[in-house]
Amino acid sequence: MLTTTENNSLARNIEAVVILLMAIGTVFVFSASANISQELDLQRFYDFPALRQLVFFPLACALLYAVSFFNYRRLSFAAGLFKSPLVYLLVISIALLILVLFPQFGTEINQARRWLRIPAGPITISFQPSELAKWTIVFFIAAFCDKYSDCLKLYWKGFVPICVIIALVAGLVLMEDLGTAAFISLLSFLILIIAGVRWWHVLTPVPFGIIAFCAVLLRSPGRLLRITAFLKPNELADSANYQSNQSLIALGSGGLWGKGLGRGICKYGHLPEDTTDFIFAIIGEELGFIGTLAVIALFIIFIWLGILVVVRCRDPLGRLLAAGIVLAVGIQAALNIGVVTVVLPTKGIPLPFVSAGGTSMLLSAVAVGVLLNIAKQCPKPIKGEKK
Repeated sequence: MLTTTENNSLARNIEAVVILLMAIGTVFVFSASANISQELDLQRFYDFPALRQLVFFPLACALLYAVSFFNYRRLSFAAGLFKSPLVYLLVISIALLILVLFPQFGTEINQARRWLRIPAGPITISFQPSELAKWTIVFFIAAFCDKYSDCLKLYWKGFVPICVIIALVAGLVLMEDLGTAAFISLLSFLILIIAGVRWWHVLTPVPFGIIAFCAVLLRSPGRLLRITAFLKPNELADSANYQSNQSLIALGSGGLWGKGLGRGICKYGHLPEDTTDFIFAIIGEELGFIGTLAVIALFIIFIWLGILVVVRCRDPLGRLLAAGIVLAVGIQAALNIGVVTVVLPTKGIPLPFVSAGGTSMLLSAVAVGVLLNIAKQCPKPIKGEKK
């Protein structure tokens, strides 16, 4: 039987790191939202990213705290598939991914239809179904592997059924978002490997993934152009490479200590997506190398604390859930920072907890709340073990 460890320092440390990252994100989204051509109109409160983030931050903290008291064992399939909320969340995620593809429901932003517009009185709330699908598939795979661990090494009875579900979710996301679809696929197979799936099983879907990847690239000239621009950084400076070049200018102009909070100039129309995918560049411009290093250090600390939860947890479901959450946050942060520093091609992957976006922040906070609950139920370290 699992018991909660009161005053668990591991859970408190994870909570502190995540809240600090969200606070940094809120400050810099507010800073990056500065626009000399737009006047603040409080009657259109929800149209301003900075003001929205001021609402999302405390709400995310409340969700983080509330979910940390939810026993993660309730996500298990032990009592039956249809008694777990994950099955219903998966069905809802798939339905929303299908719904967003229709012009009547999905909203196209930056030539991609990834958002649902939900009317809520005088405002309209944007919701990104792929974010819900990402976290749902992480939790679903963990629960599936825990329930069917005995047949997980069997190709047709264990591996293929879960691959069909992954392919369905990733395929629907792939229709409009190549980066997130690839991220979901990578994350899913990493969790399966941790759960004990045979290596040769994991290799069998790779050819199908490559075919799907090539088909999507050929269908979208814009994606091919981004890859070409990445491979030829000195060309297309005014088009495909413009955002990457501006990101490097922002990071480079910050120097060691930065220009000072709020004193950056790249946010004044020079760097597209400065509050979302490229918020890290704004941090680099205003706080310099030291500021970006501090953000990277916080993510490393989060990953290290998450690994401690995985190692200390004695419950297979808890270990797989914790591993999935840590992998999701860590890989997403690495991908975003890689894009901003032009180590990777430009793709719409937000920086967890930091980038503007209510769907990403709130769902990530819920996921970390589950991680906190797992950490609280980990046994205290034995004498002489590092806390």
